[in-house]
Amino acid sequence: MNTDQFLIVYKSPILFSILDEIKNNLNFNIKHYKNEQFREEFSKKNMVVITELKKIKFENQIKVEEFPINIQKLIEIINIQFLKNKFNQQNNLKVGEYFLNLNSRTISHLNKTLSLTEKEIKIITFLKNFKKPVSVEKLQSEVWGYRSKLETHTVETHVYRLRKKIEKNFDDKSFIMSLKNGYKI
Repeated sequence: MNTDQFLIVYKSPILFSILDEIKNNLNFNIKHYKNEQFREEFSKKNMVVITELKKIKFENQIKVEEFPINIQKLIEIINIQFLKNKFNQQNNLKVGEYFLNLNSRTISHLNKTLSLTEKEIKIITFLKNFKKPVSVEKLQSEVWGYRSKLETHTVETHVYRLRKKIEKNFDDKSFIMSLKNGYKI
C-alpha cells in the first residue's frame, strides 16, 4: 500500500463502508470526513476527494453521480486520478517563491500567472540548478546548444527580455540576477 496517497470520502458513509471492506486490496489509504477538516490535514498533492455532492468543488475531486456503481470501475477512476496528480507534481517546480509549470509553460506567484516560451522555461530550469552564477557562454552551450564563442548576444537578449517580463508581471527585479560572472536565480 502506498501510504502517502489518501482517498478522502466526503459525506458518503455508504461509499466509505464499501471501500473500507476492500482496503487491503487498494494502493491508497481511505478516510471518511463529514466536514472539510481534511483540507487542513492533507497535502493537496497526495489526496483525491470522492463525493456524491454536486455543488462541492475541490481540487482532485471525483463525483459519484449514479448508484449503483461498479466498484472496479470506480477504483480504476481513482487510480487514474492519483496518476494524474503524480504526473502534475513532476511537472511543477518550485523556483524560489515561484511555481513553474512545465506542462502549461507558465510561472505563478501570489495568484498571478505568466505564460513563458519554451526557451524561457529552459533558461529558468537551467539556472535553478546552480547556486553560483552561470556564465553566458555556459547558457549558450547548454540551453542553445551552441559551442562557438562567436555570439552571445542572443543569450543576453533572451535573459534581458525574460527579466523584464517577470518584472512587469510580478514586480520583481531580482528573480534573475545579472552578476559580473553570469546570471543567477
